[in-house]
Amino acid sequence: MKSAVETLNPTRVRLTVEVPFEELKASLDAAYKKINQQVTVKGFRQGKIPARVIDQRFGRGAVLEEAVNDALPKFYTEAINEAELNPLGQPEVDITELKDGELLAFTAEVDIRPTLEIPDYSGIEVTVDSVEVTDEDIEKSIEQLRDRFATTAPVERAAAEGDIVTVDLEAKVDGEVLEDGVAKGVDYTIGSGQLLDGIDEAVTGLEAGGTATFTSELKGGSAEGKEAEVKVDVTAVKSRELPELDDDFAQLASEFDTLEELRADSRKRLERMKKFDQATQAQEKVLDELIKLVEVPMPEKLLEDEVNTRKHNLEHHQLGQMGLDLAKYLEIQGKSAEEFDAELKEQAEKGIKTQFILDEIVNKEKVSVGQDELTEHLMRRAQSSGMSPDQFAQAVVEGGQVPMLVGEVARGKALATVVEAATVKDASGEVISLDDEDEETAEAATEVVEAAEGTTEA
Repeated sequence: MKSAVETLNPTRVRLTVEVPFEELKASLDAAYKKINQQVTVKGFRQGKIPARVIDQRFGRGAVLEEAVNDALPKFYTEAINEAELNPLGQPEVDITELKDGELLAFTAEVDIRPTLEIPDYSGIEVTVDSVEVTDEDIEKSIEQLRDRFATTAPVERAAAEGDIVTVDLEAKVDGEVLEDGVAKGVDYTIGSGQLLDGIDEAVTGLEAGGTATFTSELKGGSAEGKEAEVKVDVTAVKSRELPELDDDFAQLASEFDTLEELRADSRKRLERMKKFDQATQAQEKVLDELIKLVEVPMPEKLLEDEVNTRKHNLEHHQLGQMGLDLAKYLEIQGKSAEEFDAELKEQAEKGIKTQFILDEIVNKEKVSVGQDELTEHLMRRAQSSGMSPDQFAQAVVEGGQVPMLVGEVARGKALATVVEAATVKDASGEVISLDDEDEETAEAATEVVEAAEGTTEA
């Protein structure tokens, strides 16, 4: 086999391959064997039909077509390996010559990874938010915990903000009760804003047995978007009672004996969360600066495929689960189709650049991924997908996606390496040290890479 490579542009090549006919022998034998199993000829047992008979009955062309289809992937792969190319996606193959007994010649155009020059990135400098946990933050956290342990009790008085009312609802449009406009026994917290506009004002001041009507734009159902007259009957009023903030509450809501111990733990927990947020912010800003430093030729076919994949995932997975179509989503977002397409293309470009650049740094810095790191990443991805680690691992192995997960971890470590070399300051000007060996820093980096590449929902 002979092959030659022609560079069409920095991200696309054309391979020209010539294969002497004797190198097709294995594929020709396989073609005859396959056809033998598929056809019957009177006077011959199935599978024992001579090649000359197959040629006479079914045509040499059918055999050649089967043989070439079998051989092309092998010779294409050999040519790719010989040229040391990194192809992206499937090639466009054109058979230019097929002389029976003499020669097979074909061309294959394919996108390839561009060769990148990674400049010195140690000069990158970014500013992130300071890590500061205030007393107000701690009290807010305690109040949220306290709210989770609130109890309810029926009251014989008018409903007020914060109370839970049990209501029956009936919606009419143009004087007709909607088939899907009746609901009974709905619990609603006054002031939560989680039901219909106007209901807070309607039920405030009503006791159990009270009735009111109000108009509201329906947020879903058969008459979504239409103005409806809604009748609300209050069948019960319950008050929410928060537990006292004392040591008994600390023992009820946590493993601590005193309220002060609970507050101290809340401070530590909030500090860890804010440090993780700070690390994530640093990773995102450093990645943006790194992308600006590197010139990345963009494979147009790869970009087109990535845009289409992202759009398909959004329409058929994320929006489908929410009961929305793309038109409704754009209406909610206040975007035109043109603005949406432009943003999607920009995100896809960033994802491709992120992968190319960080893969180059993985090779340059000889980044490796240990089994423990891969296992930790797999467990986190399993949790986000709603699957058990065993189920997720099985799906990954069966789908041949282990190299993909290894690549995600490696690129996360590469980004953490860049952040370690960069200068990161907080809002006060103090230099922040983000150790690329720190587990939380590495996890933040991997999540940032996944978000940029659009693999978070995968």
